[in-house]
Amino acid sequence: MEKPDIREEVRARYAEAARAVIAPDGRTALAIVDSDQCCAPSPATAGASCCATEADETPVFGPELYSALDRDDLPVEAVAASLGCGNPLMIADLHEGEVVLDLGSGGGIDVLLSAKRVGGTGHVYGLDMTEEMLELARANAAKAGATNAEFLKGVIEDIPLPAESVDVVISNCVVNLSPDKAAVFAEVFRVLRPGGRIGISDVVAEDGLSPEDRAARGSLVGCIAGALSRAEYLQLLGEAGFVGAEVTFTHQAVPQMHGAVVRARKPTQGID
Repeated sequence: MEKPDIREEVRARYAEAARAVIAPDGRTALAIVDSDQCCAPSPATAGASCCATEADETPVFGPELYSALDRDDLPVEAVAASLGCGNPLMIADLHEGEVVLDLGSGGGIDVLLSAKRVGGTGHVYGLDMTEEMLELARANAAKAGATNAEFLKGVIEDIPLPAESVDVVISNCVVNLSPDKAAVFAEVFRVLRPGGRIGISDVVAEDGLSPEDRAARGSLVGCIAGALSRAEYLQLLGEAGFVGAEVTFTHQAVPQMHGAVVRARKPTQGID
């Protein structure tokens, strides 16, 4: 598909997910979108993944990838709207006073958790292209009393923030949805301060699995067809200028494709 078509497919799917979180009477909806969308919570409960394995019900996507303590400390709508494949805060190691950017912030779960970690002297931006998700996220931030959280409308290939304005960039199962991943990494590098770092959860394919094989395992909006391989991820990060890049598989999403954590940093000066 052409890039505008890909973006519209993704936008429409996540707009549907945001609308489904809130029932017509204002209550949180537990039945959320189609069960064949792997990035969606289960139609049976917002606390289980449609991609859990039949053998042990190990979650692959969704709010169960966060600790119960984290989930219990947030508005239920933020938890119900979680469509990610990991918990990027477990790898980002956030500190008091840092400025954080969450790419594809959705209902705001990672922004709100980050806001607690960076405290009143820090600030967290959430970036999303879907108006319905932004509306939900802003409502969730208000419920949580997160005065250091701010949500921006835009695409992750063209981040609406100044150069060298962010300490940490996080993202949860969103980079795989981009039609231009090289542009995403270039923009992340641009907005990070020297020495800044990334902590990304994403779906990543094993090396040797062709794009056609990836597409056969799931849809683009299901966070499967658009996934990079581990080698492709490392190559694009290096080409963007990052150092110390690593991609670590955490759990299988579909055969030969995995939830993964991605770490890298921007050099402090030149190459280090």
